[in-house]
Amino acid sequence: MQMNGSSSSFGPGGLDLAQSFFKPIQNGAPPSTTKRHTKISVVGVGNVGMAIAQTILTQNLADELALVDAKPDMLRGEMLDLQHAAAFLPRTKISASADYSVTVGSDLCIVTAGARQKPGESRLNLLQRNVALLSDIIPPLAKHSPDSILLIVSNPVDLLTYVSWKLSGFPSNRVIGSGTNLDSSRFRFLIADHLNVNAQDVQAYIVGEHGDTSVALWSTISIGGVPVLSFLEKQQIAYEKQTLENIHKEVIDSAYEVINLKGYTSWAIGYSVVNLARSLLRDQRKIHPVSVFAKGFYGIDGGDVFLSLPAHLGRGGVLGVTNIHLTDEEVEKLRKSAETILEVQNQLGF
Repeated sequence: MQMNGSSSSFGPGGLDLAQSFFKPIQNGAPPSTTKRHTKISVVGVGNVGMAIAQTILTQNLADELALVDAKPDMLRGEMLDLQHAAAFLPRTKISASADYSVTVGSDLCIVTAGARQKPGESRLNLLQRNVALLSDIIPPLAKHSPDSILLIVSNPVDLLTYVSWKLSGFPSNRVIGSGTNLDSSRFRFLIADHLNVNAQDVQAYIVGEHGDTSVALWSTISIGGVPVLSFLEKQQIAYEKQTLENIHKEVIDSAYEVINLKGYTSWAIGYSVVNLARSLLRDQRKIHPVSVFAKGFYGIDGGDVFLSLPAHLGRGGVLGVTNIHLTDEEVEKLRKSAETILEVQNQLGF
């Protein structure tokens, strides 16, 4: 069953009242067919999916928003709840359905759906269930929107981005995982907090796996254009490497802390994903650390793998990967992160 947005056909016999309500001006031309209509589809209306949907609406990012979920009652409830806020939001058509035909013609498909881990369930078994779930999601998305960009948010995001790429048949530049974009935001916040500066003036990346083997690129961190570590060395200011490692560990643990306190994460990942969506759909050409096809970069050659690297994003998806100079230690950690992902990937046999 498809649940559409509002309609002007509520007169007697389905009469389109808009034609009666508005009188066209003389000598006018029909609306331009070249004006771009932007459509985003969000699959999964749980806490993360709805945080993304709400942020898309408040930031006026799309002309049309399609929601998809396997639970029709909850889906309809979420759609109505958003529609009832129409007077407070930019005009966006909102539709919802358990049928993927509602996503037809999407410019961007965001996938947040995922199975939750059962008590005592192994990580591999959970992953296999999520792969089975994606097998029902990705093919119909690709069928109805063959020119779209896929943005995968479901965890483990690097592995599921790889699976989505294989299932979709899309070129690698049009399949992206949310990766370490949020991790890097947390990283920038913590560094800014330590130095008492605005996080927007901090340039810092977490790369690799979105998980325990992620890599903090300390050698590339700058504050207001000043490279931090080289500045400290030139000024002969001592710092402890353990302090740096503690900050990175805090980044890794921060999501767990939020989950322990409120049961789930939603707002930060919602803002992070819409930040990526804006760069893609508005052709912002910004650099984001996201999960991309990483084979051939920094000596990663053990197989096809997706992990986070600083990527140049625009309307065509991934336009390239930034050629950042890494230390030998950082390169080695990045390769080990890739090996960790590939090891699990090979167990899947996908």
